[in-house]
Amino acid sequence: MKTKFKAKYGGNLKIHWQWNVILALSLIVLSVGLFWVDQTAGLISLAFTAFYFLGILWMYFHYKPRILRELVSFATHYGQVQKQILQEFEIPMALLEPDGRILWMNNRLYELTEKGDGYRKNISTLFPEINRGILPNSTWDKDVHLRYKELDFRAHIKKLSLNELLDAVELVEREGENNYLYMIYLFDETDLNHYIIENREQRPVVGLVYMDNYEEVMERVDEVHQSLLSVLVDRKINKYFGAVSGLVKKLEKDKYLVLLNQKSLNVLQEDRFDVLEGVKTINIGNDVNMTVSIGMGINGSGYLQNYEFARGAIEMALGRGGDQAVIKDDDKMTFFGGKSQRNEKNTRVKARVKAQALQEIMMTAENIVVMGHHFPDMDALGACIGVYRAAKAVGKQAHIVIDDPNFSIRSWINQFRENKEYEDDLFISHERARELVDNNCMVMVVDTNRPSMTECQEILKQTKTVVVLDHHRQTTERIDNAALSYIEPSASSACEMIAEILQYFEGNVRLKNLEADCMYAGIIIDTNNFVTKTGVRTFEAAAYLRRNGADVTRVRKALRDDMDSYKARAEAVRHAEAYMGHYAISVCPAVGLETPNVVGAQAANELLNIVGVKASFVLTEYDNRIFISARSIDEVNVQIIMERLGGGGHINMAGAQLYGVTMEEAVQRVKNTLKEMTEEGAI
Repeated sequence: MKTKFKAKYGGNLKIHWQWNVILALSLIVLSVGLFWVDQTAGLISLAFTAFYFLGILWMYFHYKPRILRELVSFATHYGQVQKQILQEFEIPMALLEPDGRILWMNNRLYELTEKGDGYRKNISTLFPEINRGILPNSTWDKDVHLRYKELDFRAHIKKLSLNELLDAVELVEREGENNYLYMIYLFDETDLNHYIIENREQRPVVGLVYMDNYEEVMERVDEVHQSLLSVLVDRKINKYFGAVSGLVKKLEKDKYLVLLNQKSLNVLQEDRFDVLEGVKTINIGNDVNMTVSIGMGINGSGYLQNYEFARGAIEMALGRGGDQAVIKDDDKMTFFGGKSQRNEKNTRVKARVKAQALQEIMMTAENIVVMGHHFPDMDALGACIGVYRAAKAVGKQAHIVIDDPNFSIRSWINQFRENKEYEDDLFISHERARELVDNNCMVMVVDTNRPSMTECQEILKQTKTVVVLDHHRQTTERIDNAALSYIEPSASSACEMIAEILQYFEGNVRLKNLEADCMYAGIIIDTNNFVTKTGVRTFEAAAYLRRNGADVTRVRKALRDDMDSYKARAEAVRHAEAYMGHYAISVCPAVGLETPNVVGAQAANELLNIVGVKASFVLTEYDNRIFISARSIDEVNVQIIMERLGGGGHINMAGAQLYGVTMEEAVQRVKNTLKEMTEEGAI
């Protein structure tokens, strides 16, 4: 007996046939209407309607099995086509279980991984970058970049929910609410990454190379050797940049313009711009080595903007003392070199020009407010006192911002307050400074060039006239739009710089004994009794202060320590650790000390007296932070070490402050930094 295919229409096909029947029945209504108008027309219409209705019924039952068979056949072949398309799809794909185990892979992925059809291990066995922790949970898709067989891929992982599918299958009951699989698509980005890297490497780079001390070196070389020295330096620079296909153009006798690409710059970064050391090795009898500074501008919109970046970079390099390379990428700067001590300039032309400019600015201001850095020391206080005397010399009122003087300067401030020759408002608080400063007021910052380190940062934005005077090297953080900026890293102290400026003020500024003592004390502290960073101009400044009444005995008595400070310093020296054989690291106890950070700095100086110590680092816990005092003599640049830790300072006297760390963590951070920089060749 022949068995027919039994099934019913459903979905849109069922609706289609239902509407055919409804339309056929509507013709009956039309026939009845026509019958009332004309019986003959109504009978003809009714006969046609009956014929049409019977025809639809015959077609429905006659073609129904055939249509259903065709639909089933199409669905069967369509599923096979879909499966074949997925299996032969050019993009490698895989279906994963929630734990990352492979359920299915298409042919392209089998070919790529060279695995058989039965490979069902975890996906991490093929691609370690894709593991259970990397699979998307809270999101529905994620991209993971990986490398496989020297090819770069972007793996797009898509989360597939199975809840609806399992609900539609009566034979399976799902457990829980989160049933899902992962679909992975691998997109080959090897060529794309290659072109991206190639494009990045071909980006233009503009550089400027300046000889730091050209005039000073040439003055000490006889005329016969001057041209030879210039040619040797010129050859060294051209050969160095020519080795990486760089174009060098000499602009002036001591300035060069360099054009190269990013790939060449990467090579120079790898050798840490060893031309800096190469130039210093040139010696034809000159007793002073030639040094160069390099400024590079990158990632600008073109050559012009890169040139502007290079100018900013070379200014930063020179402001930090020269003998270093600076790469400027918009607001980001990277530093190389800067290991050697900057030679002191014998000329005072710059000091004279800055003194004249400062005097003119002071004369146009109604009030003058001067401040140093947080926790001001003797150098900051002495410099502020010197500025006060300069302001009085031009007939202006000056105020010094010190909110809470620490122990090291409190006795000096009390002497000024008790002296009737000084105004009661010589020293003002932060609140009073904010009330006093306006656009007609001049704010002068001494002994720091970083706005975040100033005593009262808010007042810098309350005036248009800001003057900066400092002897520390510049960092990427600096006071913008200063009307006058005098930063001289070769100076021993801010007091030395102020003493020089006062000598060029019109009217022969005369310091009082207490003021001269204060400035003299500032020089002594920063030079460690004229041992560290002391040059000819340092002694000339000290001589000027002596002529103005500074007394060595009074200063020495004023700088004496109390017993607790002396014991703490000795304790720090006693427990010092020799790290890597050359670095002394110690912790200064803070119990019973009012200013342990000052004692820590003194202990760091003491450790330099030990044979074999190239640099010392003393850590002190004070005011919910860790203070690091770093000192060296001439072999290690502690400034670049402290910059890695967020601080700064001089080449042989620097510091940093760490927040939110324990003392043990801080010590370990110092050790890690020393180890990393030694391995990099940075120190």
